[in-house]
Amino acid sequence: MDPSRSFMTNVKRLIVKVGTAVVTRADGRLAVGRLGALCEQLKELNSQGYEIVLVTSGAVGLGRQRLRYRKLVNSSLADLQNPQFELDGKACAAVGQSSLMALYDTLFSQLDVSSSQHLVTDNDFRNGSFRKQLSETVKSLLALKVIPIFNENDAVSTRRAPYEDSSGIFWDNDSLAGLLALELQADLLVLLSDVEGLYSGPPSDPTSKLIYTYIKEKHQGEITFGDKSRLGRGGMTAKVNAAVCAAYAGIPVVITSGYATDSIIKVLQGKRIGTLFHQDAHLWTSVKEVGAREMAVAARESSRRLQAMHSDDRRKILLDIADALEANESLITVENEADVAAAQDAGYEKSLVARLALKPGKASIFFIPIASLAKSIRVLAEMEEPIGRVLKKTELADGLILEKTSSPLGVLLIVFESRPDALVQIASLAVRSGNGLLLKGGKEAKRSNAILHKVITSAIPKNIGEKLIGLVASREDIPDLLKLDDVIDLVIPRGSNKLVSEIKESTKIPVLGHSDGICHVYVDKSAKVDMAKRIVLDAKTDYPAACNAMETLLVHKDLSSNGFLSELIMELQHEGVTLHGGPRASSLLNIPEAHSFHHEYNSMACTVEIVDDVQAAIDHIHQHGRHATSHTDCIVTENHEAAEIFLNGVDSAAVFHNASTRFCDGARFGLGAEVGISTSRIHARGPVGVEGLLTTRWVLRGSGQVVAGDKGVIYTHRDLAL
Repeated sequence: MDPSRSFMTNVKRLIVKVGTAVVTRADGRLAVGRLGALCEQLKELNSQGYEIVLVTSGAVGLGRQRLRYRKLVNSSLADLQNPQFELDGKACAAVGQSSLMALYDTLFSQLDVSSSQHLVTDNDFRNGSFRKQLSETVKSLLALKVIPIFNENDAVSTRRAPYEDSSGIFWDNDSLAGLLALELQADLLVLLSDVEGLYSGPPSDPTSKLIYTYIKEKHQGEITFGDKSRLGRGGMTAKVNAAVCAAYAGIPVVITSGYATDSIIKVLQGKRIGTLFHQDAHLWTSVKEVGAREMAVAARESSRRLQAMHSDDRRKILLDIADALEANESLITVENEADVAAAQDAGYEKSLVARLALKPGKASIFFIPIASLAKSIRVLAEMEEPIGRVLKKTELADGLILEKTSSPLGVLLIVFESRPDALVQIASLAVRSGNGLLLKGGKEAKRSNAILHKVITSAIPKNIGEKLIGLVASREDIPDLLKLDDVIDLVIPRGSNKLVSEIKESTKIPVLGHSDGICHVYVDKSAKVDMAKRIVLDAKTDYPAACNAMETLLVHKDLSSNGFLSELIMELQHEGVTLHGGPRASSLLNIPEAHSFHHEYNSMACTVEIVDDVQAAIDHIHQHGRHATSHTDCIVTENHEAAEIFLNGVDSAAVFHNASTRFCDGARFGLGAEVGISTSRIHARGPVGVEGLLTTRWVLRGSGQVVAGDKGVIYTHRDLAL
């Protein structure tokens, strides 16, 4: 639940207003599917004990569509040749109202819900007795779990110009909904629109952003409204006016989409959807909110200043970051230990708690030392300058030289779970590669990430700006960031399969990453026994929470009969590894059968299976790793031919011969650090260091040449030495 919407738990009575653009389709006909979904939501809430009042528009639009059809049916040939005619709005309202209410009655009856109809006018509310009786009647209906449905009775309204006159107590169904919220002492008013909420400008404008919390003092002069509703009266302007009036009278209001099938339910669950209007909203933003777009744009601007720096100055920033981490080691440790303790108290899995820990001193299975992080940053600083390297140089023609050079991608969005050490590695890689960076870590590492971000950005010179690296505070900001394909250039999710899949499905921005890390070690029949034991034990027990840890052990069938497999199983069990077997191994070794070969344990557990030969091992890896992981796979063998078959046959990001899968790591590969391990089949696979965060651009140096139909140019296309 969003903290600013925690009051939703106390909501009992709500007013729901549905606009014309939601009730009807573009052609004026009723949007039966949307109305059905709306009624199902209201039925669900009604059964949960909520008291619901519905205010509906759409009668005029529906009546106009029906009368237009009737007019055409009854027209003469002469009339059809001149089809321009105006329909009286009051007549449209009278005809449309009965049809609209008939549909609501039918839909609610199918859901075993009773509804009532109430047509009111502005003049009705001038009568105190009427208002009192209205309140008593509605309260009686709500007590009987009836849903009252209100609409302004445009057919008999005395308003001078029903579509333009905004005088009186209320002037459209939006303001009627606001008035009813006050009269009936509602806890919440929900205004359903054809867009997701209030935007800073027309929703069709890509630069417009959704405003989650409306603050009158901030937004009143900033918003640019687009066109009014295609069928109704006031569109978003009318909704905002009604929302402001109700909110500042003490009734919270949410404007959200009526097209979504569960928007009202999500609002009541406290989800951060739509735009919230609340009389205390200005108190929630003592620190100025930075929107997703502003954060991304600021990171891009800072990255351009970083790219313009001399290479030595960029190198110095990294060295300063390394020094700052070591200087603040005790402070970082305190915050990190608080995260670890909270995770343990919350009952998180041991593998996640292990990934959380940052400690001074020597590395172990349970933590990554701060000193090691600082060391990796210094290694990165001493590496060759990655920006502006000439990769290829070609003479196109005499005096016309083309260079292909390395260039930063721009702005990176990294979403990662647990592991605060990832923040340090990613931030240092972003600085080295000249990229802007937005980071969103898991809530379980909130304190660790906050202190690390503060320490790192404090080392960035003021002329570059600490906004080079932005820390996204709330998970609710991620959907907005994923829409910024014009500002963010690459998304790298580091975490569960679910996280990676959700991000890939939610953005047009290129995504680099991997999900599960199901790494295999295949022990061939010609493997040296001692070597095989060392590699298998290291691959599983060195750091079982890592994505490059062995999850499946494949053993040649001949090794199951010569005693080797039994010895290996005993050693794994002695180290505390829980074993699960495939169909062949479970019966032979008398161990529980694994429920799936596609399972990442991230703990002291693994799956064992017996295979016929190297080709069977390759087939197993492809069947249970292809498309899902394709991370790191290893063969242990003294047979050179079998090794080459495996190395060339396994289509994974990394394939090893006689070496532990734990070597698949950016630091161990000499990359200095890694932003993650990519199993995507794009420009970067395996551990992604600086080079994976770069693209290329072309630089052409001439001396006045023009194409002129290629008549005046003699092309040489000659490769030049770098």
